[in-house]
Amino acid sequence: MSAATKGSQFHLQKLVNRFPGVLDTAIDKGSIVWVSPLAPDYVEYHDGEFLDELGIKLTKTALSGFWPSSGPRWDALGKTEDGTIILVEAKSHIAEMFSYCKATDSASLSKIKIAFDNTQKAFKSKPGLDWTKPFYQYANRLTHAYLLQELNGVKTCLVFLHFVGDSEMGGPNTKEEWEAAIVVLHEALGITGRVPKYVRDVFVDVSEASKGIYKPIL
Repeated sequence: MSAATKGSQFHLQKLVNRFPGVLDTAIDKGSIVWVSPLAPDYVEYHDGEFLDELGIKLTKTALSGFWPSSGPRWDALGKTEDGTIILVEAKSHIAEMFSYCKATDSASLSKIKIAFDNTQKAFKSKPGLDWTKPFYQYANRLTHAYLLQELNGVKTCLVFLHFVGDSEMGGPNTKEEWEAAIVVLHEALGITGRVPKYVRDVFVDVSEASKGIYKPIL
């Protein structure tokens, strides 16, 4: 994968490779060793690759039996000094939050539905909600964090990283705008007040990124 030129991918590549301290501060889990997206290839790992890069072996519930192939491509992966796995999904504008399941194979759809059903029960989500739309990507990230943390006992921190002030992408100019959108998303997934502690929303100001200035918003 080549270097990005704009948007969330661009900013995350800059932070991981040039300003990792900003992410350390924003995520608040201590010093993080990043394994992706590293220059010069900026690879985003998925399926078993992401586990291999993090040095994880799932001994209780295997990824292959839990989720079909071509699963989430992680925007960034890291590990803290105490061994906590950091999974990052980054966004620069609110429209990026919307996504729908595109799987058509019946076996794949069945795996996804079972994984979602089990995660919804674990999170005590409101029953009867369809996680395959309109926030499918967010939901499948939650489900993979559940696989690691709760089904396999792997210390995990799932980070939803929201960039503030990305005017080129028409993104929100304040943390509060993002938070309002997140409230809607949580309500749609039935997890308002039920999001586990190993999932966190993080905000970084990129309004002066052209000057090489990134600021965590705490």
